[in-house]
Amino acid sequence: MATYIAFLRYTPKAKEAIKESPARREAAKKLFASAGANLKHVYLTMGRYDAVAIAEAPNDETMARLALTGASQGFIQTETVRAFTEEEADKIINSLP
Repeated sequence: MATYIAFLRYTPKAKEAIKESPARREAAKKLFASAGANLKHVYLTMGRYDAVAIAEAPNDETMARLALTGASQGFIQTETVRAFTEEEADKIINSLP
């Protein structure tokens, strides 16, 4: 499966209901599992982003659907990037002309 890193910002709605965050995280894990994906880790962070999530999904379309589903609930804004493992990166680099 492909790895993704999602940088999350809480919306005002999320900040008002911050104590519900653990339950929303667990619901997100179940949503990912139902889509054949895995929400591996969610870290509370300081600085530019409120949280960072590490996920695996079978393809970009699945991850995009999950990110859009999460954002549509109104609690987060997300910037999601595809992350390549060392092995994947080496394969890409070694294929360069």
